[in-house]
Amino acid sequence: MTPLAAARAPMAVKPIGRPAWLLAPGVMWLFVFMIIPVAFTVVVSFWSSGYFGTKPDFTFKNYLKLFQSPLYSGQLIKTLRISLEVTVLSLVLSYPIAYLLSRARGAVKLVMLLLLFLPFWASYVVRAFVWLPILGRHGVLNSLLMGMGLIDTPIDGLLYNEGAVLVGLVYVYTLFMTLPIYLSIERIDKGLIEAAADLGARPFSIFWRVLLPLSWPGVVSGCIMVFLLTMSAYVTPQLLGGPKGILYGNVIASQFLGNNDWAFGAALAVALVVITVLLFMLVGRKMKIEQVFTGGG
Repeated sequence: MTPLAAARAPMAVKPIGRPAWLLAPGVMWLFVFMIIPVAFTVVVSFWSSGYFGTKPDFTFKNYLKLFQSPLYSGQLIKTLRISLEVTVLSLVLSYPIAYLLSRARGAVKLVMLLLLFLPFWASYVVRAFVWLPILGRHGVLNSLLMGMGLIDTPIDGLLYNEGAVLVGLVYVYTLFMTLPIYLSIERIDKGLIEAAADLGARPFSIFWRVLLPLSWPGVVSGCIMVFLLTMSAYVTPQLLGGPKGILYGNVIASQFLGNNDWAFGAALAVALVVITVLLFMLVGRKMKIEQVFTGGG
């Protein structure tokens, strides 16, 4: 080989170390802060609690207590129902917003995105707390209704019930539904919608036969996120729900912080994790898991 050819030939680069070692920090972080705590929670869920703390013996009584007691099993069913309601309401509210956002251009889209993200610059607690002066007895909503002459006295039932929790959770988790749907709609070829319109399809037919099926991965992704977040919600029910609006997450917290029953609290938490895993398995049978996380096909 001539010196000129040797200079132009690509140089062999030796690999630096083993690529597997690059994953070590992330794997260690996952192991220490996720796998070990979850495994410890599962182990503790089979222990028993007494007057002097948790005893490390093996028993199924915590799980029997969960499913045999109407109080705890009913609370789990109630949380599943409210999670489904929040998911459906968030979907109904978020899909039109996502569609309008995908159709907007330039400065209009920028303003819409800013309005969508602006409330989420505040913390989760602040976003939930803001509904107290709105729904309170002397809050904004009661003052508005009285000013319009629709009511004579303030309504007391706007706060500390399931309805207030429902409103608060829909507001808090709307973004997690809107963004996946928006990303899915953005990836749809607009020519398909125009072709359907040129062939005489009505707006509802275009939505039902073209837009919704193609944006379905984003819908599923948003529904999963909102449903799972609602299942584990704790702050919003605590602030807005009162005794009538507590959810499963509040029951778990009360076992650890109030009753000092770590074993039963761990069993409640494990049951929640199992339901979450079963949900992912159910969705995974219907569509590829990468579609769920990317929000697109």
